[in-house]
Amino acid sequence: MNKRTLWIIIGMLAIALLAAGCGGGAKQAPPAPAAQPAQPVELYVSAAASLKDALAEIQTNYQKKSPNVKLIYNLAASGTLQKQIEQGAPADIFFSAAPKQMNDLEAKNLVNKASRKNLVENKLVLVVPENSTLGLSKFEDITKAGVQKFAMGETATVPAGQYGQQALQKLGLWDKVKDKAVFGKDVRTVLTYVSTGNVEAGIVYKTDAVSPGAKVKIAATAPEGSHDPVIYPVAVLSGAKQPKAAEEFLAYLAGPECKAVFEKYGFTMSK
Repeated sequence: MNKRTLWIIIGMLAIALLAAGCGGGAKQAPPAPAAQPAQPVELYVSAAASLKDALAEIQTNYQKKSPNVKLIYNLAASGTLQKQIEQGAPADIFFSAAPKQMNDLEAKNLVNKASRKNLVENKLVLVVPENSTLGLSKFEDITKAGVQKFAMGETATVPAGQYGQQALQKLGLWDKVKDKAVFGKDVRTVLTYVSTGNVEAGIVYKTDAVSPGAKVKIAATAPEGSHDPVIYPVAVLSGAKQPKAAEEFLAYLAGPECKAVFEKYGFTMSK
């Protein structure tokens, strides 16, 4: 066998081995990487205390829908929450019981303006202990001698207290009854003062008055036009650590499933 023939044979063998190697690789493609599970997310929601019951049910429902998202609520008076956010407390979403606190944060560029929406509305009511025999039927009845003390939210930090003061001033009652006022840090505290009989009456939201376990009855609803509309705005905060998850939760809050929950607890959806 001459050298030329030998080189031809070697070349043919090399080509055959290369082809076999490529063919084998095509038949045994590496398996596709397994889909990675969604990373757990902690979403911090600072919300008005009056939203407590509705948000508790929403939390349970959302856990089933988005099991990787853990909702962490911080419930307090809206003014208190505003101050906490201004001081750098962790928060992805702010759900206020009044526009004022949201406006103040927005003025300091702490709110994602594009995400802000008015979500639900409420009513302001006068409540008495469920066993009360005083016969109160209107806000003017707070002036009666039988009402030694009535409770309302702190007017500096609690929207319900601010609305209550507006109503009493509009009705010409504030100067007559302000010395009877016992101030609570939020509406749920006011509700407790009334339900335990520590005061003869209190000013809260309708949703608090009809909340599970509330041992009160509604004596009167604040007259139309006696105070600013009770509107609850919600927004993603500009310092949110989880902006995408926050946007998704806001979209869920505005959806039909949450609408049913909010209405169940006495809220009406904002137009």
